[in-house]
Amino acid sequence: MGVPNRSNRDSVASKTFGATGLLIVAILALVFVQPTTGQKRGAARGAKPTPTPDSNLKRMGPPPPAPQLRKKTEAEAKPGDVITVETTEVMLPVTVRDANGRLVSDLARSDFHVFEDNLAQPLSDLALRQVPVDVVLMVDASSSVAANLDDFRRAAEQFAAQLDPQDRLSLIKFDDRVQLLQDWTRSRFQLHRALSRIDAGMFTRFNDALVLAARDQFGQTQNRRAIIVLSDGIDSGRGASSADQALQALLTTQVTVYVISNTEISRATKRAQLDSLLASDAVNLSQIQIENLRLGLRALDDSEEKLLQLADSTGGRLYKPLSFAQLDDAYREVADELRRQYAIYYTPLNKTRDGSFRRVRVETSQPRYKTSTRIGYYAPRG
Repeated sequence: MGVPNRSNRDSVASKTFGATGLLIVAILALVFVQPTTGQKRGAARGAKPTPTPDSNLKRMGPPPPAPQLRKKTEAEAKPGDVITVETTEVMLPVTVRDANGRLVSDLARSDFHVFEDNLAQPLSDLALRQVPVDVVLMVDASSSVAANLDDFRRAAEQFAAQLDPQDRLSLIKFDDRVQLLQDWTRSRFQLHRALSRIDAGMFTRFNDALVLAARDQFGQTQNRRAIIVLSDGIDSGRGASSADQALQALLTTQVTVYVISNTEISRATKRAQLDSLLASDAVNLSQIQIENLRLGLRALDDSEEKLLQLADSTGGRLYKPLSFAQLDDAYREVADELRRQYAIYYTPLNKTRDGSFRRVRVETSQPRYKTSTRIGYYAPRG
């Protein structure tokens, strides 16, 4: 056999490279194109994409104007289908009590009537003990409560033990500053550790604490939302928020506020001091102290009225224990109410998306029953 000349060798090499190149291209097509096709087929069957690390990052920030509004979609929608949003539902947490103040938990959907701006609304759903709750525990760590923080820690842990395992907790303390000591958790051990980090301050940024909790802690969840705050509610005036701004923030975020107020405890202490001074021989020498005590008592009266308005407007409740030893009972009652609260859903007949405030009230078919829910909500915009 003869040795091929140079031109023949180049011709053979060219043909060989061409065949090999086609083979490589075919292999690459199988390696890279086929998985993509498989992904498309998986998507068509409703397969969930693999989450990226960024998808698990928590995004904290201002909530939308009406974050408690949930979108209602077509009941028959299947994974992979194009979903069209038809209506917007409003969820109202509703507590019902009888004439003796006992919780009522055996009502059906037909027993409820919802009115928005005095217009009856059709109910779409009713749930009891099926909607988890996100609870912010807030404690006033200023001088008025500082000596009794151990009572709060004990009551808070007992409260957490009574919640459903799906409920979440976070912990905020406020005095000169507003501090998030524990972000959302279902771990009672993490809450226990956070409670041990509470230390005492001086002044009370009560309104700022409510605004920051409403703005930063509640995102776009379908859970019920509640704040339980231990405080006398007397704001030091050193913050940036007013009582009206705090209430507006809470209504915007649709949070129910339960206030466990130590006003009665402080009132009893101040009255005892005042009576002692007035009965003493040195009453003329104690006029400044007497006047300060009287001013303090008036401040407690004013604060108590505002706390009652705050609780009523958001659908919550005001508790006034006579001693810090009774904190356990107050927190136990709140836990019981949260467990037996109704979640009522309805689709507003007013579909205007103008951001206006809509007043809401809930009645039952039993006139002797009293219902508690927020006074209204802000409609979405756009």
